[in-house]
Amino acid sequence: MATEIRYSVNPSGEKFPIPQERDYELEKQRIGRLVETARVEGKEIVVVMGVGFVGAVMAAIVADTVDAEGNPSKFVIGCQRPSQRSYWKIPMLNRGESPVKAEDPEVDRIIRRCVTDRKTLTASFNSDVLEFADVVVVDVQCDFSKQDLGYMKSGEADMAALEATLKTIGEKIPPHCLTLIETTVAPGTTEFVAWPILKKAFAKRGIESVPLLAHSFERVMPGREYVSSIRDFWRVCSGCESEARKRVEKFLHEVLNTKDFPLTVMDRPIESETTKIVENSYRATILAYLNEWSLFAERNGVDLIKVINAIKMRPTHSNIIFPGPGVGGYCLPKDGGLGYWAYRHILGFEDGDEVFKITPTAIDINDTRSLHVAELTRDALRNMARYIAGAEVVLCGASYRQDVGDTRYSGSEMVVRKLTEMGAEVRIHDPYVEHWYELESQDTYPAPGLSWSRFFRNQEHLKEARVEKDLPAALKGAEALILAVPHKEYLNLNPDDILKWAGQPLAIIDCFGILTDDVIRRYFELGCEVKALGRGHIQRIKNEVRNFL
Repeated sequence: MATEIRYSVNPSGEKFPIPQERDYELEKQRIGRLVETARVEGKEIVVVMGVGFVGAVMAAIVADTVDAEGNPSKFVIGCQRPSQRSYWKIPMLNRGESPVKAEDPEVDRIIRRCVTDRKTLTASFNSDVLEFADVVVVDVQCDFSKQDLGYMKSGEADMAALEATLKTIGEKIPPHCLTLIETTVAPGTTEFVAWPILKKAFAKRGIESVPLLAHSFERVMPGREYVSSIRDFWRVCSGCESEARKRVEKFLHEVLNTKDFPLTVMDRPIESETTKIVENSYRATILAYLNEWSLFAERNGVDLIKVINAIKMRPTHSNIIFPGPGVGGYCLPKDGGLGYWAYRHILGFEDGDEVFKITPTAIDINDTRSLHVAELTRDALRNMARYIAGAEVVLCGASYRQDVGDTRYSGSEMVVRKLTEMGAEVRIHDPYVEHWYELESQDTYPAPGLSWSRFFRNQEHLKEARVEKDLPAALKGAEALILAVPHKEYLNLNPDDILKWAGQPLAIIDCFGILTDDVIRRYFELGCEVKALGRGHIQRIKNEVRNFL
């Protein structure tokens, strides 16, 4: 009886047959031949586990490394398990194509250069390639799953994929191999979860040496500086013991620009892990702190944008930032939760609620701030004698930050979901986003049962949502326009054009201080209603226009 062929489908719809059992040995032989050639050429063999958002680019950066004479010094194997969801990344990488969409043109260039020109990068589905490794870089996600909206403390760290990967690594790597965890993990994971897994695997194999294990987190940022945010940026690292610490220092000095961006070496991995959690919790807390002043400003005639700009003139406060409609990206919405969870479940303390007060509150505020945008939209329509139920609303900006196409934990998603729950018909425009998978694939993305759709009603038809590229067409007949992200394409929109495209006065909701006072005034002159996060002075402009008219 013939084995049924299963396929993995990439974002553009191309189908790739998933390898069958007979393919594994042939794949190992293919990699073995490449490794043999690389060793003759004096290259170090590096396996990168996970070729997603970080791993694919990190693999290329390592593969692009050269020695003092300018010759390639690493041969890199990107490894991804052959699941229906992710296998397509392997054949794409082996064609020299990036499996991650990026605004940085260097991503495509560096991957193509390493795969097709230098031939220092390949990808494989067979984890047996770990047997060839001198260094293994782990870029497998460690998620934090929230059980309730606006209550971080009920969430849990999902370490299953990371633990399974480490078990596989321990079963297959040579004793001399360095394992480097780059994933953002709960403090204590490297020493008290990962190291015991590796030690147990080594003992089972009869290996008496201590596994060489280190941690060094990424600070990767999407956008046009994607590659530089990994290669040309400050890094922190540590090892579980002195030999691992020496090895990780040597490796990172070789593959990263540590001359211009010095490497910080910590005494223990828990310090490296805590560094990432604290810096992201700090940023999340600053943003959450401004939520209360945003509400204060709205209710008391204050423009918080002007307040923030005035404060930023003081050099010591130049990093203050307006929060917009929630805090997105992969790190800030969840990293503090990893610290809270680890305090009890890895480190064994029971007084977490007494110790952690600010960090959980900040995450809860950021998770729910975007719901206020739906309220402003409702109120603006009400002021025009319209109702949110059945209203045609256009949301401009699906991504979590300006001028990128990254929708992970975007505040805009919460806006769409709440408006949909309230009965609005939402259209989406974004010049950078091709597919909004959190909506289109909400039954399975980011994982089955973990979509934010579970926190709202009336979400089923959002799977049919598509991101439009033609703003005039998207606005036809619109009753409300939400400027959710300050993409450069939205910064200088002409109110007269907006009204012409919509065909009628409409409610305008500004989430990021995009509109100048003159533009706000013009919208009122055209019969529109305007509301904005943190900008209570808008009512004064409205009164001036109405009195003048």
